[in-house]
Amino acid sequence: MTTADSPAAAPRRPATAWPLENAVFSAAMVAQRLPWVDAPARALGLDMLTRDGVTRGLLSFLRRTRSGRPVQLSTPFGPFLLPMAAADAAGLLAAADEAGALAPAVGLTAGGQRYGLSPHVPLPRDAAVPAAELGALLAEDVDRVIAARRGDGTLEWHDWQRGMLRLSRRVVAGAAAVEDTLLSEVLAAATAAADSRSYAGRAEALRRRLAPYLADPDPASLAGRLPARGPGRQGGDPDAAGPAVAHALALVSRAAAETVLQALALLAVGAASPEAAVAEALRRWPPVAAAVYPVRADFTWQDLEVGAGTEILRVPGWLRGLDGEDRPDQAPAGTSAAAGTPGMPPLCGAPTGCAATRFAALVAEHVVRAVTENVRPLLIAPRFTADRLPDTLDPRTLVVALEDLTARQGDGRVAVAMPTAVPVSAFGYAPAAYGALAHASADRLERHAESLAACAGNSGWNTDEEGERFRMILLGHAERCATAADGVRRAAKRLTD
Repeated sequence: MTTADSPAAAPRRPATAWPLENAVFSAAMVAQRLPWVDAPARALGLDMLTRDGVTRGLLSFLRRTRSGRPVQLSTPFGPFLLPMAAADAAGLLAAADEAGALAPAVGLTAGGQRYGLSPHVPLPRDAAVPAAELGALLAEDVDRVIAARRGDGTLEWHDWQRGMLRLSRRVVAGAAAVEDTLLSEVLAAATAAADSRSYAGRAEALRRRLAPYLADPDPASLAGRLPARGPGRQGGDPDAAGPAVAHALALVSRAAAETVLQALALLAVGAASPEAAVAEALRRWPPVAAAVYPVRADFTWQDLEVGAGTEILRVPGWLRGLDGEDRPDQAPAGTSAAAGTPGMPPLCGAPTGCAATRFAALVAEHVVRAVTENVRPLLIAPRFTADRLPDTLDPRTLVVALEDLTARQGDGRVAVAMPTAVPVSAFGYAPAAYGALAHASADRLERHAESLAACAGNSGWNTDEEGERFRMILLGHAERCATAADGVRRAAKRLTD
């Protein structure tokens, strides 16, 4: 029999990891619950002994011994088929999706807990709000968030999240939904219940909550631009648009609340532009950090036969490290994250591309640009640099301050427009973090002293004796603020040295 007459190679099952490999990989996954184990290794400069270092070392070994092919692993969280390269993961999931073999994906936390993801719904490309109109649409809510800074200029997570959810409702559901905080709560509950018994009831509650905004959609919002609705399209069914609007709202809300804050931190340590900062944040810290894709029907990818009941595990961070893409993104200014999210989307559990993810990335870019038009982000905690970015970055643990680019001084009025508030709690931070907070407080005290002195210098106090007396009171306050600023600055210097 000639080579041409020989039958094609029969599909084969994925390779199975050895017991020792399973044990090491399982230990690495369990260690993800213990972030403190990284501290000794990092202090000694031994990144290979951190949780991610051990995991990537094992995956590199598996990649070499299995010729880079997907490997079946047994873990404490279940057996998974793990692709060894980003291209293989994309191809494997695309083939499964094309064959209709995938059940809805679920997220996987570092502790092995599964959680619901917003069900993917295709979003028509012409439904997205044009980039040229996003700036004006976001301006009011961005200004509100900036005005809600603490007295030392830092952002409080819950205030930030509340403001970004408000902004997301305006962009996706319209101006009428801006104050509907219950819409965001119902959406979060429905998303968390995805792939569970209670999902149908929560999805119905979400449909009812969205109905008024879809029945008479705001033409400036995404809901008003869906092809099934809008001017001249009165025959559209609002219920048909509901799932797409809900999915877009879930992704935009998460990108605005989480990715934008991470991007501001990256700008503070030297990112080139808002677009590059958002792209790097989505690439390095994808909101869907790990996802599980249940296979409900047999399919074949290349020469690999994947059977029903298999679960494919996608962890973009591990694959990025294996492919040598673990360096900070050097994308030039103007490179958009919205154009750089093909394949496995970082905000969605879709096995292939997601237009809603691209729109959410575009919104995030415009929010970052709007914030930085008037203020400069300063990273307070955790401390990191552009050439040594953390493997994980929970936005809820970020402390970012926004410093005014221009201060009104010498006009005879008090220039400190930020509300006085209790300083941000820094419990558990390193001394350098306390020092950074103290520096921010000293700067604010100094600006306040300058504003009081400028106010005292106004000629309006010259008219009578009472005015002169009040001028002296203002000057006394200014002196005390300046003295306090000097003392705080000295203390900050000792903490940061």
